[in-house]
Amino acid sequence: MINKYFPNLNSKQVELFNKLEALYPEWNERINVISRKDIDELAVRHILHSLAIAKYTNFTPGTRIIDVGTGGGFPGIPLAIMFPECEFHLVDSIGKKIKVVSTIAEELGLSNVKAQQIRSENVKDKYDFIVSRAVTAFPRFVSLTRHLIDKKQINAIGNGILYLKGGDFEEEVKPFIKNISTTDLTSYYEEDFFETKKLIHLTL
Repeated sequence: MINKYFPNLNSKQVELFNKLEALYPEWNERINVISRKDIDELAVRHILHSLAIAKYTNFTPGTRIIDVGTGGGFPGIPLAIMFPECEFHLVDSIGKKIKVVSTIAEELGLSNVKAQQIRSENVKDKYDFIVSRAVTAFPRFVSLTRHLIDKKQINAIGNGILYLKGGDFEEEVKPFIKNISTTDLTSYYEEDFFETKKLIHLTL
């Protein structure tokens, strides 16, 4: 499934994605970080969904990315496999989720991933991009995270938030309409799951 949409993966990336698909069901039995329904659709609902960001942009080596509300490690871990020369900081306020994320990153040998139990408002570092999968209403998310964005640009797209979200959110993004672009994920994928899914890019 992943090779179908990303045919240019190298052998190391293919190995890591295969290992990732095996590790999550095993860990989810011990600490439930993904719903039982979704774990059977891991490749589509979590890995491919996360990798929509890699369809949208190709991060420059050295790019610093923070995944806010990472949960079980999405979108951060699939993106870290896709962009091994970029730095990923995966944060969540729930300790058991960070335990799973840290262990999976370690088992995969992802030296470009740091996982931390912390709220985004308490993070002091700066990043080129914030990535997330709809952890709260968009205006609240922006207010809690905008201090994390670095002003120095090293990528082809503007620094800011890359937010994966489903359903109707026109009202949520109205305050930011001048600085937002929205992409339907059906332009990348053909599975029914992506029919209502979108990627929001807010430049800050």
